[in-house]
Amino acid sequence: MGSSADLHRRRSAVVARGVSSMISSYVDTAGGGTLTDLEGREWIDFAAGIAVTNVGNAAPKVVEAVKAQAERFTHTCFMIAPYEQYVAVCEELAALTPGDFEKRSALFNSGAEAVENAVKIARHATGRQAVVVFDHAYHGRTNLTMALTAKVMPYKQGFGPFAGEIYRVPMSYPLRDGRSGAEAAAFAIGQIEKTVGAVNVAAVLIEPIQGEGGFVVPAPGFLPAIAEWSRANGAVFIADEIQTGFCRTGAWFASEHEGVEPDLITTAKGIAGGLPLAAVTGRAEIMDAVHPGGLGGTYGGNPIACAAALASIETMRELDLAAAARHIEAVARPRLEALAAKHPVIGEIRGRGAMLALELVNADGTPDPVTTAAVQRKAHELGLLLLTCGTYGNVIRLLPPLIMSDDELDRGLTLLEQSF
Repeated sequence: MGSSADLHRRRSAVVARGVSSMISSYVDTAGGGTLTDLEGREWIDFAAGIAVTNVGNAAPKVVEAVKAQAERFTHTCFMIAPYEQYVAVCEELAALTPGDFEKRSALFNSGAEAVENAVKIARHATGRQAVVVFDHAYHGRTNLTMALTAKVMPYKQGFGPFAGEIYRVPMSYPLRDGRSGAEAAAFAIGQIEKTVGAVNVAAVLIEPIQGEGGFVVPAPGFLPAIAEWSRANGAVFIADEIQTGFCRTGAWFASEHEGVEPDLITTAKGIAGGLPLAAVTGRAEIMDAVHPGGLGGTYGGNPIACAAALASIETMRELDLAAAARHIEAVARPRLEALAAKHPVIGEIRGRGAMLALELVNADGTPDPVTTAAVQRKAHELGLLLLTCGTYGNVIRLLPPLIMSDDELDRGLTLLEQSF
């Protein structure tokens, strides 16, 4: 296999420049809360593959399930020759997602594909076209989901024109808008009614806690008010739980924190222990509004990915990873608050469960992306895999695997402190 330097030379000759990597080391093995590169250097993992390896890397049950399924069959295409694993995943999603009502699911490959199909379903079910999204939102990199995503660089720059009938309204961002949840919701709803028209809205699409946009947690009451307005006006309320789902925030889904029951919910990332799988789950009458053959894809609900998802969900239940996420927050938040007390550049600590963030600001409260990038570089030098995010590039996000040990978490937090 060679060294990381050897691989980088090979990569430069064949991999497109647009596909970039955060660190220059190449991974050899991973497990628990760490990764090991080809040189044998261990990294504390505060990224989890961007909230994918919630159950850890190479989780035993996932590995066993993948091996067993691969020996039986690897692919038939569910649209051609169906199989139990797809049905079983949909049964789990119906049981786990918020809402005590009859549900249906459709399985896909990626988060962006799930979001795109949720919009398709909402438009078909309502006969309307307009889709409302929010400032700082991130929903994917396909043409439609780029239109839904707020940030231009690097996601949208030079890739237009984009899909139409997308309307953006203000998000509740307590650090920056100073509004209560009710006030922020009233303002956003006012914008929808004035600039879009309630009768034209097919869907309102929102991340219960924003991901790439900065781990923005809306003020209490904002999400329930937006959901209530949507239903009162015949619009489909879609919760994008691609990053927040599967125990990440201390509940199975972030919508649960305020008792919100989405009409449709999109999931991916943490669902299958690292294998590509995504889903749209929602009210049966909305999901079933689409004609037979209107949803699907060659690889959607691949049997190996479904087997991995079933093993991941079993692991989450057995280990109570929602409680593990709450434990990570209980350990980490006091350390982060103490760090913020020492470093005024940290303007806010926020998040839920094992989805935590530090927003870095200048003395006047404006975003400080320069220090944010410097801290990240130092963390990587020290062996801590650390991600940033935010519309302004000034937020450090913590996404450790939910099975991370207390020792690994302590080591990672110490490296973060040293980075500052």
